[in-house]
Amino acid sequence: LSAKYPDRLILAADIMLGRMRKVKKKTDRTGNHNVCCLRTEARYLLGFCLPDRCIDRVHILCPDPWPKDRHRGHRLLCADFMMPVNRVLKEGGIFHFSTDDPEYLEAVASLVKTSGLFEEAGPEAIADVSGEEFRTEFERDWLAQGKTVPHLAWRALKPVFTGAH
Repeated sequence: LSAKYPDRLILAADIMLGRMRKVKKKTDRTGNHNVCCLRTEARYLLGFCLPDRCIDRVHILCPDPWPKDRHRGHRLLCADFMMPVNRVLKEGGIFHFSTDDPEYLEAVASLVKTSGLFEEAGPEAIADVSGEEFRTEFERDWLAQGKTVPHLAWRALKPVFTGAH
């Protein structure tokens, strides 16, 4: 992503230090200095650290689906997360999501639709980031196992109200 868009600042966020180290090593190796690695939860970053309407795209690729019923509360994508995603996206900005878990995919699609903060954008909205070079390690592993990893995209609508965050 950083090589394709050298004029953009890429924020990479994850709570796992090992993953952030991998991203940092790769950007150092490739000389792409437009990536800022942040070891933080996306929920915190979008909810409290970024100003309104500052992001062109939010890519949430292959987050932990927490498939067991008793762990569902740990999922990143929940009803409370839709407003922060919408708040930081510029009007018309793209929210891109992928997972190998069909139930999680359905749940997220329902959350986004119910929120009223987004409209479906279709695959053309993320066609520029759909190649092999943009796949996460998780996605590559799952595809090698014969699983499918659907990608969905929505366009941010202007919120009905804004308030403290």
